[in-house]
Amino acid sequence: MTRTISVAAIQTSYGDDLQVNIDKTVDLIRQAADKGAQVILPSELFQGPYFCVSQEEHWFGHAYEWREHPCVTQLAPVARELGVAIPVSIFERDGPQYYNSLVMLDADGEALGVYRKSHIPDGPGYQEKYYFRPGDTGFKVWKTRFGRVGVGICWDQWYPETARAMMLQGAEVLMYPTAIGTEPHDDSLDTAEPWRRAMQGHAVSNVVPVVGANRIGHEQVTEAGQTFYGHSFIADHRGDLVESLGKEDEGVLVHAFDLDFLDRHRAAWGFFRDRRTDLYGPLLGPR
Repeated sequence: MTRTISVAAIQTSYGDDLQVNIDKTVDLIRQAADKGAQVILPSELFQGPYFCVSQEEHWFGHAYEWREHPCVTQLAPVARELGVAIPVSIFERDGPQYYNSLVMLDADGEALGVYRKSHIPDGPGYQEKYYFRPGDTGFKVWKTRFGRVGVGICWDQWYPETARAMMLQGAEVLMYPTAIGTEPHDDSLDTAEPWRRAMQGHAVSNVVPVVGANRIGHEQVTEAGQTFYGHSFIADHRGDLVESLGKEDEGVLVHAFDLDFLDRHRAAWGFFRDRRTDLYGPLLGPR
């Protein structure tokens, strides 16, 4: 029997109210499940506005321990009811330490564990180093009911090492929840297309489907505010966009893949056969 997996990305805007954001996400998860989706990806930190545009200490009060986070405790029964897996992006508190994290819920509602974002950006509009420690979990691949899913978080998606590390752990699909939009220091800079192309490259060089889920809308966390550019997508093993949304569209993307075909096709390309780990020492250096 052929192994298939149906994946989905959610694209929507979010506001200040945690419960409203969760309810909105649940509604879109139900829409995706109705279309046959089995693994459904909401965007990064959907619990509220993307607060990392500035450094304000009151936001630390919005973090929770991962097992007790309302996004986790409320989406777990939804995953169980619908029989779907959901990667849940959260602001995590672990004692005195804070992380940008992800909890993978399997189709029975069980939390398979936590991944903590490895690459933490620090620049205008994306001042995450003020809030988050670099992750200490290493990259994760989750054995869900439907297949092995690797998930990185936003800035992780720009690094080919992230994708390759997850593939070497047996990932069959790569997913990246994201919050990215305008650059407050440069109104002319639009990274939507490079953002997509970076992940499409991971799809090509690893012969694997890639799912990117971004938010949309204007958020007034600071006086200048920030507008998120959407463009969520699903790319196939060639890097071709098989499903995509624009910069203002709200909705879900769903696409199914044949995992057995992808496994054979990946072997035929030989990218993993021909790796030269004996030459990759400089990758571990400081430059």
